[in-house]
Amino acid sequence: VQLQASGGGLVQPGGSLRLSCAASGFTLDRGAIGWFRQAPGKEREWVSYISGGDGRTLYANSVKGRFTISRDNAKNTVFLQMSSLKPEDTAVYYCAAGWPSIPAVESEYDDWGQGTQVTVSS
Repeated sequence: VQLQASGGGLVQPGGSLRLSCAASGFTLDRGAIGWFRQAPGKEREWVSYISGGDGRTLYANSVKGRFTISRDNAKNTVFLQMSSLKPEDTAVYYCAAGWPSIPAVESEYDDWGQGTQVTVSS
């Protein structure tokens, strides 16, 4: 399984970015994808999740209403649309694949991408 995260960059507060997680060796309509992030000096935290099959979505309270996770099965890619970005959203964002029983727990995922940097600053 290989996961390629991309789309990060520098954006002003209130701006938007769309992250992508392209998967190979893993079928998105069968397995789940989670997004996590790690800010400097902090532990990695869960951000969002989309299940295989029915595509059920979940969000951390800190991003609910601002971030939207979706997937394109034909491209085998998951997207994280981030809007109304805040400086506290600054972090390296990682996508992970697996069949988690508890979507917010890192150890429930089997494979990880390399991360993409998001910086929110004026």
